[in-house]
Amino acid sequence: MPRPVRLVLVHGSQLSHAMWARYEALLGPDVELVLPDLPAHGARRGEPFTWDGALAVIGEAVEAGDPDVPVVLAGHSLGGYLVMAWAARHPDRLAGLALLGASAVPAGPGAALYRAIAGVEQRLGADRMSRALDRQFDTMLPPAFAALLKEAGYGFDGIPAAWAGVMGECRPSMLAEVTAPVLLINGQLDQLRVDARRFRRAARSAPWVHVVTVPRGLHVFPLTHPAETVAALWELVSWARRESVGDEVSERPAP
Repeated sequence: MPRPVRLVLVHGSQLSHAMWARYEALLGPDVELVLPDLPAHGARRGEPFTWDGALAVIGEAVEAGDPDVPVVLAGHSLGGYLVMAWAARHPDRLAGLALLGASAVPAGPGAALYRAIAGVEQRLGADRMSRALDRQFDTMLPPAFAALLKEAGYGFDGIPAAWAGVMGECRPSMLAEVTAPVLLINGQLDQLRVDARRFRRAARSAPWVHVVTVPRGLHVFPLTHPAETVAALWELVSWARRESVGDEVSERPAP
């Protein structure tokens, strides 16, 4: 029987752990999913967002359960930058690290994109942003899944602090000491993939670094292309399982 692997999936800004609702069925029973909500999001919407508070939530998720189970840590967008920051503080702890939609350097010219996103969201306000996201998800996603995201609600209060943290803290060099394999997954049409080569070069202590591009994927590709995202994540799951017990690489789950 394959040994379990713990996969911690960290959502992006505004959303919650509900964004991963379809992943358990795709990954199968041998992957132990841990799906935290960041401060100011989901079940923690009443909490203020702080950088250290968010990293503490990720640490709790990584350390949940059996300490002997290998852990793969993955995050999307804001979650991607946060998991990179956590890995930089704990470079030998993980069996795999994946950054989804988080391969743009949030400094210099690149910071303008993040400031623009945060500025637009703040000017629109929570009600208008909620309606805009509702319409976007109704257009892009299966009805039941779109309804689940809407029911879980959106978190806007933490956006200024969250993206200020990304711009102030996150650089590709944070990957330099990470000893786990690193996977960079991006949508083909996502602007936040522009510096993937810089992130790849920075991960010089990793046994391997792979860059995966999801065809026709936008920034929200983990929502719209879950099967392709799982197929990419399976590289890390298989590596973690093989390295922990010497198994042959597991077959990927069928899409």
